[in-house]
Amino acid sequence: MIRIARRFELMPVPAIHEDDAEALGLPGRELRWLISSKAVPANHCSTCVIRVPPGERARPAHSHPNGEEVIYIIRGSGRVLVGGEVRPVRAGMAVLFPQGVVHMLHNTGSEEMKVVCFFAPPTGLENYKMYEDVDFPD
Repeated sequence: MIRIARRFELMPVPAIHEDDAEALGLPGRELRWLISSKAVPANHCSTCVIRVPPGERARPAHSHPNGEEVIYIIRGSGRVLVGGEVRPVRAGMAVLFPQGVVHMLHNTGSEEMKVVCFFAPPTGLENYKMYEDVDFPD
């Protein structure tokens, strides 16, 4: 019988609960950075969770000139504006916002929309390019 020795090193698990992250009140949403330079740092990505009340838009429309964003809708329904195109979204859907493409989220449902946003490379609000004059077509 051959015995294989395994070496296990204990290291802290980099984890955070959203309730422990600072809540930022932004136009149309509350944002909490979970994986970021100020929360749980990572080398290649960042993550936040947003909550959008019924009828609200996560404003202003914006883009990420230096990376991509993927959103995953945990709860609620609404629509996204991506590069001038509008698409309905609901819980269980993932949406890619390509690098440099203007986008926006609108909660059209009757319950709060909860969305997890993933960014690569890591980003922060200082890296958003804002478009105050862009909105959903009526």
